[in-house]
Amino acid sequence: MAARGKFISFEGLDGSGKSTQVEKLARSLRAHGLQVIVTREPGGTAAGEKIREVLLHSGTEGLSPFTEMALMFASRAQHVHEVILPALAEGRIVLCDRFTDSTEAYQGGGRKLGTKPVLELHRILCGNLQPDVTFLLDNEVGFSVERARRRNRNVKHKGARTEKAAEKDENRFEQENRAFFGRVRHAYLAIAVREPQRVHVINARGTPNETHAAIMGLVRKKLKI
Repeated sequence: MAARGKFISFEGLDGSGKSTQVEKLARSLRAHGLQVIVTREPGGTAAGEKIREVLLHSGTEGLSPFTEMALMFASRAQHVHEVILPALAEGRIVLCDRFTDSTEAYQGGGRKLGTKPVLELHRILCGNLQPDVTFLLDNEVGFSVERARRRNRNVKHKGARTEKAAEKDENRFEQENRAFFGRVRHAYLAIAVREPQRVHVINARGTPNETHAAIMGLVRKKLKI
C-alpha cells in the first residue's frame, strides 16, 4: 500500500498570486520526480466546475450568504470524495488553490456568518480533512483586488467575441467593496494565528520568484521534500 500523500493548500485574496505559486510549486516538485495533482476550489470536478460558474459569475444575483456557503461546501464535498482523498490514498501530492479556509474567510468573515457554521459544515461534509500545510499569500487589500479586477478585465477583453467569454467571467466577488475584503483578510490572519503549525503566512509583496523561494523553503522543511 502506498504511503499517504501530502495535501497542500494555497489561500489568499483574489489577485494575491495563488495560481502562479501553485503552478511554480507543481513544476518544482515534479522536477524532483514526485507525483503531483493540481486542483482548485470551487471546482475540481465536473459538478464543482458548474457550481463555480454559478458562484463566481458576475451575472449571479440574489444569493444569500448561507446559499453561497452551502454551494461552496457542495462543491467541496464532491471534490474531497472524487479527487483529493483518492489522490492522497495513491501517495500523490495534492496542490489545491483554495480549501475550507477560503469559506471561513469569505463567507465567515466577509459575509459575517462567523467561524462556527463553516467549521461545523466542514466536519460533517468533509470529514474534517485538513491540509498538511497551508500557504496564505498576504498582500495589501487594494493591491490584490485591483490586480484581480485587471486580470478579469483582460480575460473578458480577449474573449469578448468568443463563446468562452461568459465562462471566463469570474468577477462577482471582485465587485465587493474594500471593507468586505478587509474582513476577509482579517479572517485569514486570524486562522493563521489559531493554527500556526498548519498555516504559514507568506509575504506576497515581492516578485513571484521570491515568493516561490519562500514557499519551497517551507515545503522542504515541513514535508522533508
